[in-house]
Amino acid sequence: MINFIIQPWPWYFSGTMIVLIMLILLFFGKSFGFSSNLRTICSIAGAGKRVKFFDFRWKEQVWNLMFLLGSILGGFIASSYLSDDKPLNLSVATISDLKKLGINFDGGLNPQSLFSAQAMTDPGNLAILLIGGLLVGFGSRYAGGCTSGHAISGLSNLQVPSLIAVVGFFLGGMVMTYFIIPLIF
Repeated sequence: MINFIIQPWPWYFSGTMIVLIMLILLFFGKSFGFSSNLRTICSIAGAGKRVKFFDFRWKEQVWNLMFLLGSILGGFIASSYLSDDKPLNLSVATISDLKKLGINFDGGLNPQSLFSAQAMTDPGNLAILLIGGLLVGFGSRYAGGCTSGHAISGLSNLQVPSLIAVVGFFLGGMVMTYFIIPLIF
């Protein structure tokens, strides 16, 4: 563990880096979005022979795959070498809200009661994760991109469909948080 970079970097550093990346992408005529990587991977695997949606020149999207791989590698480095073992500092109100939903806060970023190997043996947890993944996948395809693509790239390009999508993402999140999750848990 590297002890000199334990503290999180300030929000304005991340914001500045996002602006810099968006300016570079705009300069080169590219648009940012993670969900397009799934289409590229399926095209590389040969899905374009059966489904027209996957039949495109995937080599033009290699830069986005490198961004995906860099994100995975960066996440691994950050979690393995640039973090400490101190429990996550959550507010008492958030811990109380999690308990009401039946989620025990164990100090980690991802609660073990939902995201451990043992949790995968629970059919209820498995169903929630599977259905949630399918809904996110369908939603990002139906909306023409994922939240990061619309909120960061689409809004920076002043695209009205991205504004509508982002408003929909927030409304959907609020409905899920206040109405559907309390019914599930």
